[in-house]
Amino acid sequence: MNFHVLTLFPQMITDGLGVSITGRAMENGRISVEALDIREYSTDKHRHVDDVPYGGGAGMVMQAGPVCDAYEALCSRLGKRPRVIYMTPQGRVFNQSIAKELAAEEDLVFLCGHYEGIDERALSLIVTDNLSLGDFVLTGGELPAMVMIDCISRLVPGVLNNEASAEEESFSGGLLEYPQYTRPPVYRGLSVPEVLLTGHHKRIADWRRRESIKRTLERRPDLLPEACLSLKEQEFLEELLTREGAKAPQEHVQLAELKKALADWADALGPKRQGARAGRRGLALAKRLLKAGACNLRDLIGFYRVCGARLRQEDQERDENIAENRSDAR
Repeated sequence: MNFHVLTLFPQMITDGLGVSITGRAMENGRISVEALDIREYSTDKHRHVDDVPYGGGAGMVMQAGPVCDAYEALCSRLGKRPRVIYMTPQGRVFNQSIAKELAAEEDLVFLCGHYEGIDERALSLIVTDNLSLGDFVLTGGELPAMVMIDCISRLVPGVLNNEASAEEESFSGGLLEYPQYTRPPVYRGLSVPEVLLTGHHKRIADWRRRESIKRTLERRPDLLPEACLSLKEQEFLEELLTREGAKAPQEHVQLAELKKALADWADALGPKRQGARAGRRGLALAKRLLKAGACNLRDLIGFYRVCGARLRQEDQERDENIAENRSDAR
């Protein structure tokens, strides 16, 4: 995967990403990082790339010409026009889901602003995505660009020595990562959880999953409504909420709502459509889908509610047609 960064400070990019995992990935050819100096495309003999803003105001604004020319030169060299991501607090907040989407690209261009920003005409001509690290202001876009490149790179095959690492890290599957321990087994009176010393892979995996759910509830409960939990894991979450008296996250849905949606759907099917049997099959299917992580509880509840409502509407329309035909026959 190839990253191209349009910046006024190319050394900041190469120095920052040229070490650790991203540095090794660059050496091994898994990724490439190219920092393009926007000043190289200035037509000013002093290599100026900024000017005072029209309408007055504090600071300086980066000119459209050097920015667009740098991008066009890159496009000519690549033979295509890759996505351009502009670092701005006005953009969508970057997250793991966006990282996965961007990791599928062959080339990505990161545009780093500075001073009071970039002339809006350049942004309207070349930018495809506006992304932010959060609701705060930095000196320039270089640090956010490096953060995003680091995150995206970890999802590129071959960048991590252990491919499972990317799957098990925080936010994968919608949950925070479980606690980690290493030697010694006891430190200052604090022991490693006994299950981790058993070598029993299934028990360890179950423990880690439960700890991920607990940690997410404690620290980022807002993630739970979108998390993919099995039926047993959902039961564990509801037990935690009851036992610890924790406040349920917004938009939290309960297993009882799934069972009610299934019952309503089966009732709408009726005896002629083998509603009772379909209800049991629907619950079995829900268990399989949740266990596979194919969807979350809220998705299933919405699906069966829609199915039930559609069946009732069809029955109502059928009854109305029958009544209308009888009336015409008279």
